[in-house]
Amino acid sequence: MTATNGFCGTIGNTPLIRLDSLSNATGCEILGKAEFLNPGGSVKDRAALGMIEDAEKRGLLKPGGTIVEGTAGNTGIGLTLVGNAKGYKTIIVIPNDQSPEKVELLRAIGAEVRPVPPAPYKEPHNYNRIAAQVADEMGNAFWANQFDNTANSQFHYDTTGPEIWNQTGGRITAFVTAVGTGGTLAGVSRYLKDQSESVSTYCADPYGAAMWSWFKYGHFDFDDGDSIAEGIGQGRVTENVDCARVDDAFRVTDRQMMATLNILLKEEGLLLGPSSGVNVCGALKVALSGGPGQTIVTILCDGAQRYSSRLFNPEWLAENDLKPEDQSLEVLVAQLNEEKNEPNEKSSSD
Repeated sequence: MTATNGFCGTIGNTPLIRLDSLSNATGCEILGKAEFLNPGGSVKDRAALGMIEDAEKRGLLKPGGTIVEGTAGNTGIGLTLVGNAKGYKTIIVIPNDQSPEKVELLRAIGAEVRPVPPAPYKEPHNYNRIAAQVADEMGNAFWANQFDNTANSQFHYDTTGPEIWNQTGGRITAFVTAVGTGGTLAGVSRYLKDQSESVSTYCADPYGAAMWSWFKYGHFDFDDGDSIAEGIGQGRVTENVDCARVDDAFRVTDRQMMATLNILLKEEGLLLGPSSGVNVCGALKVALSGGPGQTIVTILCDGAQRYSSRLFNPEWLAENDLKPEDQSLEVLVAQLNEEKNEPNEKSSSD
């Protein structure tokens, strides 16, 4: 008999999916790590398990304790489910502008959810700072601190990176993903670079975030625009981001993201969330920039079901100037090639 060791034993070892339409269109192997197939439904299951196990080893989380975290949703879902499996309670502080599906799911799986108004990290009412305060005021509580807790990126170094390396037979030439906490990018980029310095690593960043500016220019001056993408887009160098080994970065607009999601759905049968659209579009940009023959891996973070009231809501999309259109892969590739040849990417808006 073969069986996993409970819920936690099912986290990781996700398949690598060849994205046929994008691969065939570019002459590259474009591969998506299917993190949406983790038991909690997202890549954040890995960070949740890594941080909880690290806290247990260090004596920061004791039997009957409470896990407290500020999160846009997916990490909270992972922490709650892993916490349930290990006997912990969970309190989640979440910005109140996140999709209602994630809030409802958090409550359904047993988390105590405390929505708060969005606020910059520097403000005392930022959701992460509130989570830290809540944990500090409780007895037997652990603040997961996913942004600056490097157990997050270390777990990706120990699991996600080796899986990608082995699944590609060491033939990977490029890795690209967006930054939320920076854990995935940092852990995987470090591992791949430790195997071969020839592997190129990239950050795909939505507009309104500053990681593209940081990785390309070493400052945060270019954080213009805005994005509907939830859970990604960072404006500071977290402890996890600081560990990353990144060669270059690309910016992805919401229209490019939506076009990519529609292509993935209609041509690949993959129903994915916004961060996956940013990641796959980033992989497409790497393919077009570097030319045929590359083996490019990106992260398919979560499914679209957690954003259905927005991504599949014509009124909401129209309000955000994202009315769905039947945009073919050929049209998207032509637009990205045209953008690639523009002298100043900072002026790009479509």
